[in-house]
Parts: sequence; C-alpha cells; structure tokens
Amino acid sequence: MYLKNHIYDGTLLVAICDRELIGQTFSEGELTLEVSEFFYKGALSSAHEITAALGTAVAANLAGERAIGCALEGGFITEDNIIIIDGVPHAQMVMDADQAVRM
Repeated sequence: MYLKNHIYDGTLLVAICDRELIGQTFSEGELTLEVSEFFYKGALSSAHEITAALGTAVAANLAGERAIGCALEGGFITEDNIIIIDGVPHAQMVMDADQAVRM
C-alpha cells in the first residue's frame, strides 16, 4: 500500500491506497474517485505502518480493499463509512476536534 502524509494548517492528513490503484480513476454515476500519484503515492508501507499512521492522523483518505481493511481492523472507520465506486472501496476518516493532534 502507498502512504503519503499531507500537513494542512498544522494537522496531519494521510492518503492511503492499494498499490495497484495508483494513477487510476474510477467513476460510477455522479461519483468519481481519482487515485492520483500526486495525492496518494508516497512510501510503500506495511499494514503495521498504515495502522500507526492512522493513529496519528487527524484525517485520512483511503482507497482499496487492503487500505480499507487496515482502517477497519484498527477501529478508525466502520462499514458505514465505506462507499464503493466502480467496485473500489473508498472511505474518509476525520477525528473529532478534541482528538486532533497538532503538528
């Protein structure tokens, strides 16, 4: 999986996707998921590294079955957070303001 850190206004957002999805765009109805290299392609990371990053992030964008699986197993998202776009699972995570870690 790819893991990329983005810092906005002192808060950490992580972008995580399954490796094979990078550079692809998926559309279904009015929904489009662009798994761009600019936003998602960071370091190739293990499930352990992904879970650790999610634990320190204020927000996350996740694309792909393995990325979503890590977030589910770690309790960062629930099944209700997941949407499917052209067969690809996608979710976003946002922590409550009082849980946010400032960078």
